Amino acid sequence: MSTQALLPHLAWIAVDWGSSNLRAWGLDEHDQVIAHASSDKGMLALTADQYEAELLRLVGDWLPTGSQTTVLVCGMAGARQGWLEAAYLPVPTPLDQLSQGAVKPALKGKHLSVYILPGLSQTLSGASHFDVMRGEETQLAGLLSDQDNFSGLVCLPGTHAKWALLEAGSVNGFTTYLTGELYQLLASQSVLKHSVSVDSLDDVACREIFIAAVQEIYKAPHAFSSRLFGLRAQDLLDSSLPTGTKRGAVLAARLSGLAIGLELSSACRQQPDDQSITLIGNQALCQRYTLALNAIGYQTSNMDGDTAVLAGLCLAHRALKA
Repeated sequence: MSTQALLPHLAWIAVDWGSSNLRAWGLDEHDQVIAHASSDKGMLALTADQYEAELLRLVGDWLPTGSQTTVLVCGMAGARQGWLEAAYLPVPTPLDQLSQGAVKPALKGKHLSVYILPGLSQTLSGASHFDVMRGEETQLAGLLSDQDNFSGLVCLPGTHAKWALLEAGSVNGFTTYLTGELYQLLASQSVLKHSVSVDSLDDVACREIFIAAVQEIYKAPHAFSSRLFGLRAQDLLDSSLPTGTKRGAVLAARLSGLAIGLELSSACRQQPDDQSITLIGNQALCQRYTLALNAIGYQTSNMDGDTAVLAGLCLAHRALKA
């Protein structure tokens, strides 16, 4: 829903269009947010010919009469199954040049001028290592809002966690881990569904179990599969575990720790432990990854995911105008 209508100072509109949701921000000429709207009409709910109507439904009341408003879009609207495919840019890619790969969908109306940003792709010759991202590149670009030559390792936790190596404001390489999806599959569709319950680290015991599991599998990633079944066996045999729902929560924390620890065993293996890792995402996930990274000796800094994507869209808009 829209938070404001009739915006006389509207200069342009920023849009993050994901698989399940879309979010739009109205900005003035100083890139200050003057309105915000969202809906559940993500890529999965739309066909290509429905995007324009949905966008107008969301932001139509903001638009000035008699002029055309620029809209900059990142995310799944640029996917092959989205509004219009914006071809991936191969890494290495300078993050302040994303707008050079933007595409413009043909529109029925005359109120909007829409640019859809591309994602990034990676193909490592001879390594069978293919990877793509779409949407996360704009969050990474948000880091440049404060440091235009940002360098370092960045993690974007999520269903498909992304780890990107940035050098002087350019993405030089990245890797995706299906950690969140793997956890959900194991917790809901494997034998472990009989053992785990709500996954929360609010309880001290759950945090301790989570940290121990991260450290355990980080040291022995080859044992991941056996540790998974061991979790089920522990539920059946370990009388020291609490009873009731707390028992399932403790085991869920262990499963989460094993899954994230396995990810870190690969993503951090070559990273010097005296260098901080930047996390971009929602507060809860970043806190969980901070716990995990601290447990194996790494320090972190965090950037809110919404702040990052909006800053990245502003960077792309400034480049588009230049």
